Amino acid sequence: MKANFEKKYHLLEKKHWWFVGRREIILTLIRRYYHDKKQIKILEIGCSGGPLLNLLVSQGYAQVFGIDISKKAVQLCKESGFKNVFLMDGTEPHFDGEEFDLIIASDVLEHIQDDEKAVKEWRRLLKKKGVIICFVPAFKFLWSKHDEDNDHCRRYTKKELENTFTNNDFKIIRSSYWNIALFLPTLFYRFLTKTFFKESLIHQLKESNYALNYLLRKLLSMENFFLNIGVNYPIGISVFAIAKKV
Repeated sequence: MKANFEKKYHLLEKKHWWFVGRREIILTLIRRYYHDKKQIKILEIGCSGGPLLNLLVSQGYAQVFGIDISKKAVQLCKESGFKNVFLMDGTEPHFDGEEFDLIIASDVLEHIQDDEKAVKEWRRLLKKKGVIICFVPAFKFLWSKHDEDNDHCRRYTKKELENTFTNNDFKIIRSSYWNIALFLPTLFYRFLTKTFFKESLIHQLKESNYALNYLLRKLLSMENFFLNIGVNYPIGISVFAIAKKV
């Protein structure tokens, strides 16, 4: 991640509608599959400045760990009081095997050149029948300057994401696209910027005014509600898979 982009990222990730909505659905999925099991041992790969770690701790999850490749991200977590956060590469996490019940990798896998190698390592870290919740950006045709600024290697279809896990001895419990409401507006916006503006000055990640931020958060909350009751979406800006170690 480029330095100027990372600075903006850390400033926005606490309150920006996108990050808030994604944390909400991750927490919802954890509750759906683990119910009230608060003693599970959780590792977030790519924990950034720690907003999801904070949320998990506030909800009573007692064993929460994080790793990130960014020194700045780890520093921010330490400043927030997290001791179990470490500077590590997601492809070579230095933990013992079969240590975690749950791994969360949210917008991480697309940064890694050898995603299959990373998934093999993540499997090693999981206990028997352990679970991964993985979110990644969807669809190569949505590629933009945002992906370049964020050092993405690829975007995924649902099938491609599923295959990355099933090829490495995981069973897919569930998969779906996410953020369907903004799919068509985003597709149109990407077309306009690529066609007329060449994206030279276009950045996707920016602060919204309060009213718009509130509105988009509510929109994602509604979408998350339907995901919680079992609806899976056929398109979206992101895609997620929940995979179990077999």
